[in-house]
Amino acid sequence: MERSKVVLVVEDFDDIRDAMRILIELQGYQVVEATDGREAINQAKETRPDLILMDLSMPAFDGIEATRQIKNDPQLQHIRIVAVTSHVGHYRDLALAAGCDRVIDKPDLLRDMEKLLTELLNEV
Repeated sequence: MERSKVVLVVEDFDDIRDAMRILIELQGYQVVEATDGREAINQAKETRPDLILMDLSMPAFDGIEATRQIKNDPQLQHIRIVAVTSHVGHYRDLALAAGCDRVIDKPDLLRDMEKLLTELLNEV
């Protein structure tokens, strides 16, 4: 039996993380959570998710640095990372330079979660 795809949700706000988890689980995927960049790196190493939804603006250890470290790890660099931010204009270039595969606005993500997951997790 094929394992369910795993999405790592990295978000420091509990309510946003909970909403993302619910939307992802409704699509039949497993969710692993992290509240900052350092925890995201540890979860990525431990769970080897199929996709990371990475908040960029977090206290202590941000998503830009976490993305850099994940993409510089040969064991993890294949994992797709979608930067999730409320400040797309400010972070787009930084996120892409760090290795994010895509940058998406938080409200767009919550509205288009099903479409995004289908596109990124079901490619042949």
